[in-house]
Amino acid sequence: MKLLHYTYRKLSLWLLGLMAVWGVLFYYTIIYEVMDETDDTLENYAQIIINNALYDASVLETEGNLMSFYYFHPISVEEGKNYRDMFYDSFVYVESEDENEPVRVYRTAFCMPGGQFYELELMISTVERDDMMNAMFWYLAVLFVLFLCCTSVGTHLILQKIFQPMNRLVDWLQHLHPGQEVPPLDNTTEIREFRVLGDVAYNVAKRSRKAYEEQKQFIENASHELQTPLAIARGKLELMAESETLTEEQLQELDAVYSTLGRAVKLNKALLLLSRIENGQYTEAEDVSVDGILDELLPDLMDIYESKQIDLHRSREEKPFVLYANASLMHILVTNLVKNALLHNREGGRLVVETTPDSLVVRNSGESPLDEQKLFHRFAHSVDRKKDSTGLGLAISHAIASNYSLSLTYRWEDGMHVFSLVK
Repeated sequence: MKLLHYTYRKLSLWLLGLMAVWGVLFYYTIIYEVMDETDDTLENYAQIIINNALYDASVLETEGNLMSFYYFHPISVEEGKNYRDMFYDSFVYVESEDENEPVRVYRTAFCMPGGQFYELELMISTVERDDMMNAMFWYLAVLFVLFLCCTSVGTHLILQKIFQPMNRLVDWLQHLHPGQEVPPLDNTTEIREFRVLGDVAYNVAKRSRKAYEEQKQFIENASHELQTPLAIARGKLELMAESETLTEEQLQELDAVYSTLGRAVKLNKALLLLSRIENGQYTEAEDVSVDGILDELLPDLMDIYESKQIDLHRSREEKPFVLYANASLMHILVTNLVKNALLHNREGGRLVVETTPDSLVVRNSGESPLDEQKLFHRFAHSVDRKKDSTGLGLAISHAIASNYSLSLTYRWEDGMHVFSLVK
């Protein structure tokens, strides 16, 4: 999830909760004020009616009008002295309307000049109050939605503007590639943190580019410098082997040294290749047919390992297995897998090569499963280590597969080693 969307979501949830709480509190505060105002009106109206009753006792026989009703009930002296005023909501049947109307009721007590206590029950219609509260609720709901929409849109636009330098920096980082010049970073901003982050990223990219070039130069120089003395040493050994004064034992020792130097040459080339792959120096890419590589490769390799009398089974589908990659690297990858299956196969064993539009599977006979944890590491050898093996073939294959986001796996199945290359 993008930082902008993550921040916007968190702020939106916070604003939604905050505004919801504010709306509820505001609504109930207004209701409380309206109720309090209604109660004050009832108290004032009741005081007027009581004053009228004290002045004219005939008022005790009246009952008010349509919008306000009041009743007088005589009560005992004890009840009058201990009487407590009360407010509550109720309903009253209005004969003219033939329905119950909501009212607010106020009950209080007073004493007439003759010493008789009366209870005054005063009711006022709350139809208008309820209509006002209902209208207020919908006004608040509409206001809440509008305010939330405006706040959300405004917050999104502001955050989008704030995070523009970050987006430009991310786009710039995505265009960085090993072995290529660091592009200029034009990311002017007033935000100090983004400005410092951009400067640091640019400086790190420049240093990485410099270190990459130095490492690349060192590897190539080291490889070249090693090739020369190795070639000279092998040449001198060949000259010494032509000497007639050497014994059979000395010739065997020279042959062993010559083979060791040959392996050192292979190791030097393999390590250089592996370093170049991991550094991303093979940038050229095209559509490469794995089936086409196998068609060229298998006949030659089968001739080389003809003495092992390996039984080859080739399986393919009508649609070839095509990858968009560097042709040289794909040839190395397929060659390593097939050559590994032949080199570590047993006498009279089987080699099965299967291709589908999305995968390559190479199976070969074996004696025991390999260690899956170390198999693709450098210089990882099986128990029956072969003389011609450098221990880098599978490591190189795995590096090539990883470079193109391919899955190269191993499993032991029905007495056979199985290597699978899948898109």
